Amino acid sequence: MVGCVIVFENTIIGEGYTSPYGGAHAEVNAIQSVADSRVLEKSTLYVTLEPCAHYGKTPPCSDLIIANKIPRVVIGCLDEHEKVCGQGISKLKAAGCDVIVGVLEKECKNHHKRFFTYHSKKRPYIILKWAESKDGYIAPLTKSEIKPVWISNLRSRQLTHQWRAEEQAIMVGANTVTQDNPRLTTREVEGTNPIRIVVDIKNSLSRSSQVFNSEATTIKLTKTEIDPKKPLASQISKALYINKITSVIIEGGLKTLQAFINEDLWDEARIFTSCNKLTEGVKKPQLEGRLTKNIRIGSDSLKIILND
Repeated sequence: MVGCVIVFENTIIGEGYTSPYGGAHAEVNAIQSVADSRVLEKSTLYVTLEPCAHYGKTPPCSDLIIANKIPRVVIGCLDEHEKVCGQGISKLKAAGCDVIVGVLEKECKNHHKRFFTYHSKKRPYIILKWAESKDGYIAPLTKSEIKPVWISNLRSRQLTHQWRAEEQAIMVGANTVTQDNPRLTTREVEGTNPIRIVVDIKNSLSRSSQVFNSEATTIKLTKTEIDPKKPLASQISKALYINKITSVIIEGGLKTLQAFINEDLWDEARIFTSCNKLTEGVKKPQLEGRLTKNIRIGSDSLKIILND
């Protein structure tokens, strides 16, 4: 979400962030939060992303800033969306606003990485996630019950559920649904359930599977969207883009995860490694990237790897 604060005489007098889709933008919420609107004419507005200049679900934020005669606007980064892309800045300058662009630009771009990835690459921001045993397996070869086999510890699973609440969607393949019958919800933490994406090319999954319950919205991708004879990850990415999915955690099995790795369609990998061994099983995916974090989560270790 875009963040905005308004400052008068070195004091924050208003702040806001983007409402859920279709609602007011950060600048609108910040301006409306100011108790005495008369001081806006002597204030500075700080915003992480360039104010919009077009009519969408809401009127242009640049017009509202101009209407309130805010004289100075500090912008973190340019909005690369084709409907904005400098037009908001141009409109503000034409109206006499003193505009500064690029303050904490790197941090703001990182904050808005999902938005930028969706609009520039025409796909969601893709996070690969799995848990592996100390000896490099992500699942046993056989199971006695249709339910997940927990490799990571409880604290790691709670963190995973927190991540689910922070992203728009979560995705698995049909084999994971058949083998584990997961719910893919945020039940271990307080938070909104993500949209569940299920890749079921053969359209063979039972509607009684937990991923089709009423706890969250589920989108199923079948042979209508996916041709099994063509590269899998690029087709899935396109389908998610069409469905307006801006970010997704992929928690599928080896085939699904490796497909995205092989096609170089991933942005971040979050990998838990347990202190326990499986001795045999399904080998972990093969991935290369830049290690940015390696931390302990109780008895587990967590690596965050970026694809840059």
